[in-house]
Amino acid sequence: MTLLARDPKAPFVLTPPVLPLERRTRGFDLLLALIALALALAGAVLVWAATKQTSGHSFLYRHLLNLVIAAGLMVVASRLDARLLRLFGPVMYVGSLLGLVLVLVAGTTINGAKAWIQVGGGFELQPAEFMKLGLIVGMAVLFTGYRDDRDEDAPPPTRDVLTALTLVAVPIGLILLQPDLGSAMVLGCAVFGLLIAAGVQARWTIGVLVVAVAVAVAIVKAGVLHDYQLARLKVFTDLDHDIQGVGYNLHQARIAIANGGLFGTGLFDGPQTNGGYVPEQQTDFIFSVAGEEFGLVGAGLIIVLFAALCWRGLRIARSADDTGRLVAVGVVCWFAFQAFQNIGMNLGLTPVTGVPLPFVSYGGSSMFAQGLAIGLLQAVHRRAFD
Repeated sequence: MTLLARDPKAPFVLTPPVLPLERRTRGFDLLLALIALALALAGAVLVWAATKQTSGHSFLYRHLLNLVIAAGLMVVASRLDARLLRLFGPVMYVGSLLGLVLVLVAGTTINGAKAWIQVGGGFELQPAEFMKLGLIVGMAVLFTGYRDDRDEDAPPPTRDVLTALTLVAVPIGLILLQPDLGSAMVLGCAVFGLLIAAGVQARWTIGVLVVAVAVAVAIVKAGVLHDYQLARLKVFTDLDHDIQGVGYNLHQARIAIANGGLFGTGLFDGPQTNGGYVPEQQTDFIFSVAGEEFGLVGAGLIIVLFAALCWRGLRIARSADDTGRLVAVGVVCWFAFQAFQNIGMNLGLTPVTGVPLPFVSYGGSSMFAQGLAIGLLQAVHRRAFD
């Protein structure tokens, strides 16, 4: 029998008491957490399917371990209050910036990019993943830290915008030196969305776009990009270019997705996946496993889950205060663009840049950073709820 307690604000209405579990989850967006968990568990199945023939269960176990650690980080981040949130951004930004410098000095090169730090026990850390979150929170704090000094509806002053662009330029420059074009693109798109949400004047956003295009052209013309990166851009413009060489990954991924049809070949029954024809399938090309073994329906469900994740994030942004709103918008832009880029490159709609599919692809650093991001969204939601 449920005990009833009197509500002091409504003395003539009987309401059930708040149970301990309800107290612990008060203010949390459980649907957001469940969507992220569903994506991560779907990723575990896909990683298992992609690596079962060559590595047994080892990748599956490590993916699940990464998920458990990310869940712990999410819980810790979700408990941050407003003051700790203002400290968290600068600390993560500076720490990730030092990591990016260390990568260039003593990093490990994998697939042509010197982007990882070996920390022992076969574990590798990628500072660029944590910089995504550090930069988002840092800029959110920058744009709202002095809001009391000006009209609430006034756009950020030139000083703040220039400071923000400097904070962006330094890590993007270091990431391009690795070179990691994919992470630089994700950072740039997340920051662009955040600038719009911060209400900067249109001349700044237009100027950023013009400068970004000019820098991209200059990078290509100056020979900063490696030959394999230029070759990937060539494949993007001509999908049948060098299918036995630099275009091999994309060509095999598209074959795998085409094999899936509407409902897929079935788990562990994909000929391309079982044959190991798609390189890096547990990371960059994980979406091709979903397309082959679960078909259009299964792959489409992953896209629906990402749409739902972004929807929950925008709902949190709508009800949050200034700092929380910018953090939420920045995280949504990060997840949305990275998912679009990864799925697009599996289909040949975007250039191959080597970015993982959030929550789904195998990778510790990306999973940990995304767990922290979901935790911060929960912290923002909890503050608005309170």
